[in-house]
Amino acid sequence: MTAIAYVLLFSGALAGGFVSGLAGFGTALMALGIWLYALPPSVAVPLVLISSIVAQTSTLPSIWRTIDFRLVWPFLIGGLAGVPLGTLMIAHADPRVFKLSIGVLLLVFPAALYFDRAPLVPRFGGRAADGMVGFAGGILGGLAGLSGPLPILWANLRGWGKDERRGIFQTFNWTILTASLVLQAGAGFVGTEVLWLAALAFPATLLGAWIGARTYHALSDQNFRDVVLGLLFLSGIGLVWSSVGAH
Repeated sequence: MTAIAYVLLFSGALAGGFVSGLAGFGTALMALGIWLYALPPSVAVPLVLISSIVAQTSTLPSIWRTIDFRLVWPFLIGGLAGVPLGTLMIAHADPRVFKLSIGVLLLVFPAALYFDRAPLVPRFGGRAADGMVGFAGGILGGLAGLSGPLPILWANLRGWGKDERRGIFQTFNWTILTASLVLQAGAGFVGTEVLWLAALAFPATLLGAWIGARTYHALSDQNFRDVVLGLLFLSGIGLVWSSVGAH
């Protein structure tokens, strides 16, 4: 790896850990926006999974008592069912198309959440709808470590409170990403290079998560929401520009 690649590795780990500590999700969205400049998806995806699990494990004890498992379990069941399908899709991901797809997600989901100022509070579907959203999130989690966007958007539409949303985000993401990592390791996607890079990224991930958690307590609900969405949106612009400009 070049010096620039190491800088990108550290920057992605720090940014991903920060967002995870700040909002309980977003390691994959933020880190992939940086790591895919230097790493192929076959390496970046399992690396994101490891870093996501590390960041969320470090902050999970601080929110454990606020988790409402009555809200979480439909997402977990659906998500665990979707992970294997997403894992099977990894081998067919073209790097350029993958970068463009991730970039579009980074543009669409943050924009949708930003303009969702007044929750629609949909009443249809109930827990079955929650499970279907979890299933789609599980597919994205198995494919790219992107388990968070759909449940995050859905929880905002539901109009749940700050603690309820974070409990759903972090518990769902931690569970789905752990399952995804186990499946990817069993399928041979987690090689020596991934483990080595994860070890290098470990300190930056923990540092970012610690800073993010402290910032979370210092900001209002609206302020930290806008900061996260802005960072994700900027990362999406960079990825889309990079993938389109390659031609």
